[in-house]
Amino acid sequence: LTPTLTPLRLDVDAKTVRRHGSTSRRPQQHDAAAMAAREREREREREREREREREREREREREREREREREREREREREREREKRERERERERERERERERERERVEERGGSVRSRPTRSEQLWYHVTELG
Repeated sequence: LTPTLTPLRLDVDAKTVRRHGSTSRRPQQHDAAAMAAREREREREREREREREREREREREREREREREREREREREREREREKRERERERERERERERERERERVEERGGSVRSRPTRSEQLWYHVTELG
């Protein structure tokens, strides 16, 4: 044997060296270790993917929550609008009742519904009576 081909481990028999070309480590042992490392790496990758998926799910949940909040806000806005219109209608009915009472009081006094002459009637009076 030339010095370069001398096995580093002399306790290994020639059959092992012939079969594997090296005495440092058995190829199948190396493969098992590499496979285990690759498997751990794949497992970590799957774990990261699951974590990203959970993060996306949380983001979607937050988005749905914001949408529900906006919907509640719109509902409150519509409710305020309805209340405003309702108050406006109530004031209008109150004014109508007030006008009705005013007409009744005028009729009780024996006058016409419109006791005060309009501006044009006043002008007409001035033109005809004083003209």
